[in-house]
Amino acid sequence: QVQLVESGGGLVQAGGSLRLSCAASGRTFSSYTMGWFRQAPGKQRELVARITWQFSTHYVDSVKGRFTISRDNAKNTVYLQMNSLKPEDTAVYYCAASAQITPTTSAYPYWGRGTQITVSS
Repeated sequence: QVQLVESGGGLVQAGGSLRLSCAASGRTFSSYTMGWFRQAPGKQRELVARITWQFSTHYVDSVKGRFTISRDNAKNTVYLQMNSLKPEDTAVYYCAASAQITPTTSAYPYWGRGTQITVSS
């Protein structure tokens, strides 16, 4: 069982930056693929970025060059550094964990409760 707790959300002006953190419980954190998802009102949940246990990363096109996912296995924590934020980045951001290397959304069994990011124009 893995428990995930996100932090770092809030209100920021367009062009600003935020860093999200996701603290994970469990001794097997280093073997999981970790993902950051977001869901805006009226929209489906989408994968924003993921990082495998081998530190391979993947980003959705809309955040490439602006967001960076990283992990610190010693701290059981995954991060999402978000720069040059835009109003369309406004959403609830979720952290998720999967034992698969490149999982689909449905293959993440462990989810945090989410943290709200609001980007004002």
